Amino acid sequence: MATSAAAEEVVVSHKPEAEEEEPPLSAVMENKPVVVPPPHDVAKAAKKSSKQGSLDRGVAFAKLEDDKRLSFVKAWEESEKTKVENKAQKKLSEVSAWENSKKASLESDLKKIEEQVEKKKAEYAEKMKNKIALIHKQAEEKRAMVEAKRGEDLLKAEELAAKYRVTGQVPKKAFGCLG
Repeated sequence: MATSAAAEEVVVSHKPEAEEEEPPLSAVMENKPVVVPPPHDVAKAAKKSSKQGSLDRGVAFAKLEDDKRLSFVKAWEESEKTKVENKAQKKLSEVSAWENSKKASLESDLKKIEEQVEKKKAEYAEKMKNKIALIHKQAEEKRAMVEAKRGEDLLKAEELAAKYRVTGQVPKKAFGCLG
């Protein structure tokens, strides 16, 4: 019961800010005009007056209880709204954290893939350079073979020309195309 008493104290002390403050119960009672009963019905009027005061007090007490209940409901509503807002904020934070985690993971994967692509590109570039070097080497060898063959053919032609000069013979095919 201590918690309900504390809750009641909180509710009673909580005044709605948007509503106008109502005057205390004693001020409400004093502001009512006092009607003096006619002299012939003094006894009836006294009875009626006491019932009216009791009734006014009962109405005021009921209004006070109603205000107390409404204040409690309003406080509960604010508390529930705050709980809902906090829960939503927590969920939004979790979603943001999840999103950031997934983004970071994908960016990391992308970076790894880019590194692998760069590594493969470097490997292919190295292979292509090696192939180019091999082709260049083969071309140089072929050039050397052509030069060697040319040198041999020139020597052979010079030797045959010298032989023809010495022997005085004419070559069988003079110019290849005139033959």
